[in-house]
Amino acid sequence: MSILIIEAFYGGSHQQLVELLQEELDSCVLYTLPAKKWHWRARTAALYFSQSIPSSEHYRTLFASSVLNLAELTALRPDLGKLKKILYFHENQLVYPVKKYQERDFQYGYNQILSCLVADVVVFNSTFNMESFLTSIGKFLKLIPDHRPKNLESIIRPKCQVIYFPIRFPDVSREHDKDPESFFKVLMQLKDLGLDFHVSVLGETFTDVPDIFSEAKKALGSSVLHWGYLPCKEDYFRVLCMADVVVSTAKHEFFGVAMLEAVYCGCYPLCPKDLVYPEIFPAEYLYSTPEQLSKRLQSFCKRPDIIRKHLYKGEVAPFSWAALHGKFRSLLTTEPREDL
Repeated sequence: MSILIIEAFYGGSHQQLVELLQEELDSCVLYTLPAKKWHWRARTAALYFSQSIPSSEHYRTLFASSVLNLAELTALRPDLGKLKKILYFHENQLVYPVKKYQERDFQYGYNQILSCLVADVVVFNSTFNMESFLTSIGKFLKLIPDHRPKNLESIIRPKCQVIYFPIRFPDVSREHDKDPESFFKVLMQLKDLGLDFHVSVLGETFTDVPDIFSEAKKALGSSVLHWGYLPCKEDYFRVLCMADVVVSTAKHEFFGVAMLEAVYCGCYPLCPKDLVYPEIFPAEYLYSTPEQLSKRLQSFCKRPDIIRKHLYKGEVAPFSWAALHGKFRSLLTTEPREDL
């Protein structure tokens, strides 16, 4: 039996998940497209894969992220439509932030709804992701001027479940939508107050980099320890182990792999009291306003010993591959129904 894994945006957490599945589960066959031009991947990947994936009698399960238009793929390739089709949501386009609701490109969210309708199982990486998607379907479809489809939430919801993103935590001793402006503004306030701190800004650099990054790097000067992408995972975790605090100022987040990795490495997390964060982190680690974040960081700069002695009061184990591998194995190795 073969598991066909299709990833139309092979990078970041999408790549991390499918590589983990391929390594840990037997008989996985992987087809991907590079993590570039996300909008074009969502628009055209189904046609590309319909031509590039050879037919096989050995496939039993199809696993894909919600970037792929599963409805288009199964229409173009009826043989793949007969498989047990699993759709995994890292994020959803119904609540993805846009400046004005009217500017939302209807097609991306519509593609995801269609994909859910043809999938046999729809898996989300958090309850926040699942509920924000399902409860937004009705409002989203009101963008259609007339002859709107009905009852789609009630059709899709029975297929849905939550399986947290599985993280392979290291063996250690201890993006516009991420709102870098708010993060750097707080750091510059600390700098202006003459407080002593060092900062590492890590992550992949894509085509469009907000100006605030270069401005902040210059303004922060000698306070910067590390800046930019670290291709070696060991180096990345080494930097996390050197840090005392990890901060998120995200305007949207459906899970937050990097935050949990940092906590595992000994960092004290500070996250918005919003989005997925209350689902994952205890209230002690949540803030409501930029002012609250600034005050917390000011106190940490003055008394870093308090943070260094702190023991994290939440749990990271439930988000590990060790805890979640059974759910993924069961999901991906169960035979398709005979009536498919």
